[in-house]
Amino acid sequence: MKKAIDIPNAPTPVGSYSQAILNNGTLFISGQIPMDPVTKKVELLSIEKATHQVLKNIESLLNAAQMTSDDVVKCSIFLKDMNDFEIVNSIYSDFFQGVFPARETVQVARLPLDVAIEISCIASK
Repeated sequence: MKKAIDIPNAPTPVGSYSQAILNNGTLFISGQIPMDPVTKKVELLSIEKATHQVLKNIESLLNAAQMTSDDVVKCSIFLKDMNDFEIVNSIYSDFFQGVFPARETVQVARLPLDVAIEISCIASK
């Protein structure tokens, strides 16, 4: 059965979508941008801070579904500038321990609110 995960510890969607959907033990987390869910401020200046905020938002959604980063099986990373790859990859590598999820990283022309990074993922128990 499909259940929306809607929590205050992750940014409110900027479009017609749910923060995450839990369906039969699989969690589909919508693309998370570097928006602080409390202040609604978006990190536009530092790719390091932006990446940490995105992963913090993902962690909040995982926790709401009683999951951890160990349950993530697939990530999609969208970057405004592929030159940020090494920095993002380093922070990402610290977030995920053990077996890393499957992943692709692509450069895109533009992201919502002109952010530098967006990450979506799928987790399964």
